This record gives sequence, structure tokens and C-alpha cells, in this order.
Amino acid sequence: MAIAADTTSLIAEYTPVTPSSRNSSRLWLMKPTAVVISALLTCVSIGSVSVHTQGLSPDDQITSSTLPAPADRRAGATVLGYDTTGALTTLRTGSNEFVCLADNPNDNAFSVACYHEDLEPFMARGRELLTQGVTGMTRIQTREREVASGALTMPREPRTLYVIEGSGFNPNAGVITDAYTRWVVYTPFATPESSGLSTEPSEGGPWLMMPGMAGAHIMITPPRP
Repeated sequence: MAIAADTTSLIAEYTPVTPSSRNSSRLWLMKPTAVVISALLTCVSIGSVSVHTQGLSPDDQITSSTLPAPADRRAGATVLGYDTTGALTTLRTGSNEFVCLADNPNDNAFSVACYHEDLEPFMARGRELLTQGVTGMTRIQTREREVASGALTMPREPRTLYVIEGSGFNPNAGVITDAYTRWVVYTPFATPESSGLSTEPSEGGPWLMMPGMAGAHIMITPPRP
């Protein structure tokens, strides 16, 4: 079944951003560091929808896309992948709380991700906005407004996203070549004061991105090999 563009979302309670956290968010948005750029590229790749018609088989998409998830959660994860027309579709309906997203065959890089199902409305809306040509800060601000209005649901408790990037997938070995794993823990509306985390990018350590916003999240980016 193809993924609907207008994913239905529940009404979410919203806590307004404080003036101090708004200032922290503005400061983060002004940091053009390599770590920030890498993090933004991860978010964009997760929210992208491909129109390319070539890629891995459904079985290989399922195998590769579930690798970021903890081993004991992979078999029960829902998998979103691409059909022969390039449309994003449900390749497998799962039985647990994980959603895994297959590699976008229209990208030059290889990237797969798994995340908690409570994040899917937020992720799906991001994909929809990209197909409409809405990118960058406009895309971020659109989802922030929609969470604030209750039109878009966002969990209030931490939810985790797992990402593996690489140079490709080896179907025979069942592994991602040149694999690099990173983790993102969404902590909506978290601030440095509430989390005890710095907003300064830290390679190899946790740091808080988008503080005070609905999309606030902890980045954990190990050093690359």
C-alpha cells in the first residue's frame, strides 16, 4: 500500500517555547559547522521521497533498512521502501514500535534509518513538504507551527532515531559496506537547562540541536573511521 501524503495526526498538547529557549534556537541555527551540516543532511535524507525507478529488491530493502534498529527489534519493524515506480510504500507491516526507512535510490549516498513509530507523523509531514518544494527553515518552521496548533502530533517523551550511512549494501553478505552509525534522540522542547546538554556540536559526544523547539533532539555522532 502506498504511503498517503496527508498522514493523519492526532491533536498534540503544546508547551510554548520560552524567550530564552527561542534565543538558544536562533543561536543554533546560526552555527554553520561541519557537524551541524552533517546533522541537517541526515534529517533531509530521512525525509526525502525518491522518484527513481531503480534500487534494491523489496527483500533487500527490508534487510538493509532494519539494520540500524536494535537486533531484537528488527524482525517486528514496519518497513517503508520504494516500489518499481519509485513511490514510497509499505513493504512490510510490523508488529512492534519501530518504523524503518529504506535507502532512497535517487541519492548518490546510501543511508537507512529506523525510528519510533510515534515520530512517523512528524517524519511523514517532512517528506510531504519536501515533495511540495518546501525546504530549509521554511520546512522547519512549518512543522513547528503545526505542532503548536495541534495539527501535527509530536511525542512529549524521548523517542530514538537510528541511522546507518555507507557506500552501499551487499545482499550476499547482508551488510552495509563502509557502515557508519549515528543516533538521534528526539526530546521535544528540551533546552540546555532542562537536559543538562550543551548546544555546542560535539563529535563523539551528545549535544542538543534545535533547543526549545518541537523538533529538539540529542545528536550522538561518533568519530568517523
